[in-house]
Amino acid sequence: MDVEAAQQAVTDLLKALGKDPYSVHLADTPRRVAEAYAEMLTPRAFTMTTFPNDEGYDELVLARSIPVQSLCEHHMLPFHGVAHVGYLPGERILGLSKLARVVEMFARDLQVQERLTKQVADWLQDRLQPLGVGVVIEAEHMCMAHRGVRVSGSSTVTSALKGVLRTNPASRQEFFALVHAA
Repeated sequence: MDVEAAQQAVTDLLKALGKDPYSVHLADTPRRVAEAYAEMLTPRAFTMTTFPNDEGYDELVLARSIPVQSLCEHHMLPFHGVAHVGYLPGERILGLSKLARVVEMFARDLQVQERLTKQVADWLQDRLQPLGVGVVIEAEHMCMAHRGVRVSGSSTVTSALKGVLRTNPASRQEFFALVHAA
């Protein structure tokens, strides 16, 4: 990311909006905005930690209510909510914190919720090779809450299912029941 170019772009945007980017109140805004976008759009590195499934665990592993925040690629406004990520283990099990790390890795980009949901599911399916993966994301979009229709409090729900969580009705039902369990 070219932070200097981003700062200049914010300066130009402020001018285009009729604001004085050199005023005492806005003088540091271009730097702050550029650094904020750099932070929001740069995922933290992590190592995918897996372990042998020596116990032969064959039931669903589900991490619910993982906080998720991203930026809508259409308006560059935030959306935020929770992700529920589960998998049916195969030969390996995943370090649990890595479910949240995968969500964050794809969320730190200009995104649409549908793609984000699918990217998390595809990545886990490809790298972990479980029997199945399920991802549900529930998020409120500021582009709906603060502009246009101006509906706050509305959440959008997306899902992606892979393997037996997609093809086996009982497994699919169990996944969605556990996602929505209190």
